[in-house]
Amino acid sequence: MQIEVRTARADDEVALARIDRLTWSSGGSPAPPPPPGAPFFGDRVGPGAVLVAEADGVVAGYVAVGNSLPVPAHRHVREIRGLAVDPDHVGHGIGRALVTAAVDREARAGTVKVTLRVLGPNAAARRVYEACGFEVEGVLRGEFRIDGHLVDDVLMATFPGSRR
Repeated sequence: MQIEVRTARADDEVALARIDRLTWSSGGSPAPPPPPGAPFFGDRVGPGAVLVAEADGVVAGYVAVGNSLPVPAHRHVREIRGLAVDPDHVGHGIGRALVTAAVDREARAGTVKVTLRVLGPNAAARRVYEACGFEVEGVLRGEFRIDGHLVDDVLMATFPGSRR
């Protein structure tokens, strides 16, 4: 399988919205599922903030990166705001390729730190992030109530210039 990671384009929107709907679960996000027909790109995320993975020419996943806090003293930090891989392409290294490409792009842009938040029970995502050099910086215990259970919010980060 040939995997290519590139910056998203406006014409990727339908494929990305489809992946977003297919991959949403309460185990991966405390937010409600995207409504049918909801656009992928909007005020918070534009094509330039998203990297897309193509597997043999088909959009197979994405990673979105943005500012976590809109203050000048925090410009050196960027946040992974979303990672999703089409279920038909899981297990082929696409998630890892996307995260690695995102961190590398941020390093080239001068970003000092890349952060993310992942739900405690989402072990598969945590393994991907750890394989890409992310470490747990903190845990917000019981931060969310999902399906009647308290769920931890795990804060992870990597410093691109010092990655192994």
